[in-house]
Amino acid sequence: MSPWHDDHPARLDIEQRLASDHLARTIDRAVARLDLAALRATYGRTGSEAHPPERLLRVVLYEIRRGRHGPADWHRDAQECEPVRWLLRGAVVSRSCWYAFRDRVAPLLLGLNAQVLAQALDAGLTTATRAAQDGTLVAANASRHKLVNQATLHKRVEQLLAACADDRPMVMPATGVAAAAVPAATAGVTAGPAAVGGPAPRQAVPGAEAAVAPPATLPAAPAWLAASAVGRQRQQQRLGQAQQRLAELQGQNQQKWPSKRKAAEAIVVSLSDPESVVGRDKEKVYRPLYNVQVVADLDSPLVLGYEVFAQQNDAGVLGGLLAQVRQQLGHGLKEMLADTAYAGGADLAAAQREGVTVYAPVPGDGVEYPKQIPKREFSWQAAEQTYVCPQGHRLVFEESWREKRVGAGVQVWRYRCPAEHCQGCPLQARCTKTPAKGRVVTRQEHEELIEALRARMGTAAAQALYRLRGQNVELVNADWKEHRKLRRFSGRGLSRVRGEVGLVVLAHNLVTVEAGEPKARAKQARVDATNPVANTT
Repeated sequence: MSPWHDDHPARLDIEQRLASDHLARTIDRAVARLDLAALRATYGRTGSEAHPPERLLRVVLYEIRRGRHGPADWHRDAQECEPVRWLLRGAVVSRSCWYAFRDRVAPLLLGLNAQVLAQALDAGLTTATRAAQDGTLVAANASRHKLVNQATLHKRVEQLLAACADDRPMVMPATGVAAAAVPAATAGVTAGPAAVGGPAPRQAVPGAEAAVAPPATLPAAPAWLAASAVGRQRQQQRLGQAQQRLAELQGQNQQKWPSKRKAAEAIVVSLSDPESVVGRDKEKVYRPLYNVQVVADLDSPLVLGYEVFAQQNDAGVLGGLLAQVRQQLGHGLKEMLADTAYAGGADLAAAQREGVTVYAPVPGDGVEYPKQIPKREFSWQAAEQTYVCPQGHRLVFEESWREKRVGAGVQVWRYRCPAEHCQGCPLQARCTKTPAKGRVVTRQEHEELIEALRARMGTAAAQALYRLRGQNVELVNADWKEHRKLRRFSGRGLSRVRGEVGLVVLAHNLVTVEAGEPKARAKQARVDATNPVANTT
């Protein structure tokens, strides 16, 4: 069936029922403004003619905005949903085409989002110099009941290798052409002549009937083992990925201090999506998941940057996000609002290299009843390179070492107050449990950046600015989960998950620009009307 032309009765019939502000019309106008040359270049010049990629992109963005994230949903709605049929102009698109398009467009989404942000800057919707960052955990498309540790994975690999070794080509008796492999380790399969080339002829024994041995039944295969040779080959690939991922997790575990390491058997991986990380989400459910990071503009509803990580915490992600935002916008941010997880020394150092001022609560400062006098009560003397306790006593440097951290280490210096001061100190009960040894205070690399952040957050201006974070990026995450149904990913693997988030961001920004540009033009017209002299000079 050929696509509808502009005056096709079916297209006009649907169009007249679409409201002027219908989402399908908004997406249709927004995509028309994008340069899709890179997307078109991904198609070859051979084979049958491809569906116009701009039509497929319109449908995908419309569906994503409605909370429909799976290619199977797009295929179904292309037949049943009138706005989708209008966007497709009545074209019939196969199910496999939707899956292929999802993977085709994923690597190009950063570039497409950069185009939308450029449109927003040209329209004056924002200056894009202030932003807020936050992360949220989204469930992977994998079962939380089928997690394996190293011992279980090793056992399955051995079972699968044994099953694949028994696979053998089946020879057709008449032609001698090899057919599909016969799974010898599948439950219920018998190992006898009938299983390979049909019934064998009986051999006559003089004076008696030939004795025919009954077929030998192989032991039942594990329930998880694929029934076909092709399925077992796919399982081999997934188990190989799981082995690589588990080795990576084991290596990260070994980088930790012995007191913080997990037992080897406690480290598990998902066989359905080995790239995901297993941990507890916001509902305290232990499952495979991904960490979605969002950088939202403070002066508009736009999303300036995003990334997906296979890690449960937010530590160490700030630098990469700031670099991506700079690439997307063509310029860097000046101010970033974040939560406590991004206020570590390494993240603050990365922000400093990017020229970004971070506003975030300092870790530990919010504890109402600390177990001992916190380190912030000790004054750091930069010239003398030592601390002074609240009672005015100088601490003595003891030692320095490189502390293990996942990804990179950090230098630590230790200082101790002489015992004679601690034993007679009036603050002894609040300061240390071992006055005979003296109070110990450690100082880490980039500690001066944390101290500067503490001083900055103590000002009224910083507190007023930080209140904007709850009105901004928190609403973006809430909208995505509640209205865009981004609670569980559709695809598997980091590349597909990242592409799914990229589609959500692209749809979000396109709708934002389409809604914001008329308001910006109207605002500029009012300014020009009130100041006609400036408009003519």
